[in-house]
Amino acid sequence: MSSPAAPAPAAPDHAPALVLTLPDGTTRTVAEGTLPRDVVAGIGERLLRAAVAVTIDGEVQDLATPLRRGGAFRVLTEKDPEALAVLRHSGAHVLATAVRRLRPDARIGFGPAIDDGFYYDFEVAAPFTPEDLAAFEAEMRKVAQEKLVFERAEVSRAEAQQVFRDDPLKLERLAELGEDEVISTYRDGDFVDLCRGPHVHDTGWLKHFKLLHTAGAYWRGDSKRQSLQRIYATAFFKKDDLDRDLFRREEAKKRDHRVLGRTLDLFHFFPQSPGAAFWTPRGTVLYNTLVEFVRERQADAFQEVKTPLIYTKLLWEQSGHWGKYRENMFLILDNESGEHDMSLKPMNCPSHYLYYGASKHSYRELPLRLTTMDVLHRNELSGALSGLTRVRQFAQDDCHVFLAEEQIAGEVRFLLDFILGHYATFGLSATLKFATRPEQRIGSDALWDRAEAGLRAALEATGMPYELKAGDGAFYGPKIDFDVTDSIGRTWQLGTIQLDYVAPERFDLKYTGADNVPHRPVVIHRAVCGSFERFLAILIEHFAGNFPLWLAPEQVAVIPISPELAEYGQRVADALKAAGLRASFDPHDEEDYRVRIREASVLKVPYMAVLGRREAEAGTVTVRRRGQEKRQDTLPLDAFVARLAEEARTRALAPAD
Repeated sequence: MSSPAAPAPAAPDHAPALVLTLPDGTTRTVAEGTLPRDVVAGIGERLLRAAVAVTIDGEVQDLATPLRRGGAFRVLTEKDPEALAVLRHSGAHVLATAVRRLRPDARIGFGPAIDDGFYYDFEVAAPFTPEDLAAFEAEMRKVAQEKLVFERAEVSRAEAQQVFRDDPLKLERLAELGEDEVISTYRDGDFVDLCRGPHVHDTGWLKHFKLLHTAGAYWRGDSKRQSLQRIYATAFFKKDDLDRDLFRREEAKKRDHRVLGRTLDLFHFFPQSPGAAFWTPRGTVLYNTLVEFVRERQADAFQEVKTPLIYTKLLWEQSGHWGKYRENMFLILDNESGEHDMSLKPMNCPSHYLYYGASKHSYRELPLRLTTMDVLHRNELSGALSGLTRVRQFAQDDCHVFLAEEQIAGEVRFLLDFILGHYATFGLSATLKFATRPEQRIGSDALWDRAEAGLRAALEATGMPYELKAGDGAFYGPKIDFDVTDSIGRTWQLGTIQLDYVAPERFDLKYTGADNVPHRPVVIHRAVCGSFERFLAILIEHFAGNFPLWLAPEQVAVIPISPELAEYGQRVADALKAAGLRASFDPHDEEDYRVRIREASVLKVPYMAVLGRREAEAGTVTVRRRGQEKRQDTLPLDAFVARLAEEARTRALAPAD
């Protein structure tokens, strides 16, 4: 491959001056085009050795990219969270370097950093094998040991076309760049990539990494385009962090809800209804227990309604979904018009607006919280379907709050406490993200100004820390997202509080104020579980199938050691059921009791009540707890029932002792 143009020359003396503000408030004035590494060197050589990249007004750029504007200037070291993405992006280039050394026929696509690592796409004649991955990883270690500098160069379009003449995927990307856009390449050794950066200084920074697996991918995510081979990998600055991540990944495999769903007999999927779960009797108990928990918590402050599943496009046009969400909706062909002018509902929001608008409301009713748990349908791509986490049919613990503008702060505080209390019941912790207006949105800038200011003020009034996610709001309003961390440290985006000034305008929603004149309410969209299906997938993996007693589909397995003890077994089962516990007992079971114990262990039943002659004579049970098979306690039947009833009533995460 031919070499790109030489690196950008040093900034000329007559270049415009840029003012950089350092974290301590001091300023540095430099010429436009100055390299960040020169600025960092001026601060201190020790800092330069530790520097991974810099930020200008929060935007990350590497040390080799000329400065083109002033602003807040901060040096990133490996201690800064933003630095990890720089390392991983560089790791993707090291991966591509290794692949091209061993497979020069591989055409290169994209290689971005992602939340949990990085990947690179390649166009090759045959899929990569596990042996290929092992060879690529070994070659990556050689590339890293060579400490090849990531040499940045700014090139003309013609020069870039020559450099990437044998890589049509890169040429396609090059053609999409604007006429005024800076075209840059990065070279490490013989490998050159079309890339904006940022990158670490040299390949030697990549010490602790691992190639994970390969997967098929389509170029630009389009199933009509080339089929590529994607190699996933991860990298960290510290070995301990990599080891923890790899352990977490292995643990996640053991907890895979798709595998446990079969093992624990909870749900099935069939190709005749893709993306829709078939819940078994055990799984249905689990599902309904979660729904009942949600209903119980909402009973006093929320009003549940049921609404239709099918609506005309008029509703979706009024809400704005028809233009922005139509491709994700299941459309219904009208036999008379021959047009797809109806659809299954993919969300509950517009149906709640219709319901609210059907009657008059007073300020005394507000905030009015409407909830619906109806079935929803979204037309997800078949390749995106994944167990319970990505489905086409699901239900949400959906709520829309209609309130006066002056009630926003109090309502946000109430909903925050409500949502966090829900997660705490399952031993889940959450962090908050505040998301602002996206580029594609509906509603005027004035409405968005009011919505963002109101929601931010309400969030800050709680005193809870949050992270800003600029441009990540819903198309109709800003939002607070809840990122929930499970027992092995993975983060899931679940609950949300979204403030909407647009829908009340579009649907002409009103309430009568204390002044006896009409006023426009605002709407808050609230979800806690997100969808019951996805939340249950998370719980299955969070608990590794070892559900707390109150949630377990089968709470106690009653197991007599011989058939003649069936009468006492029935008595024990009846006592447990009378206390509201889910106990299993089959008086006609002829299996050896050891088989029944093994079955209960596989199904992760929290308790086994093993009964022999001594237990029958004394009115006791011998208790075996899940995961503590070698420990057996003998208790009076009444005490055993009372203990379990209290554990279930309090929704304890674990037994008291």
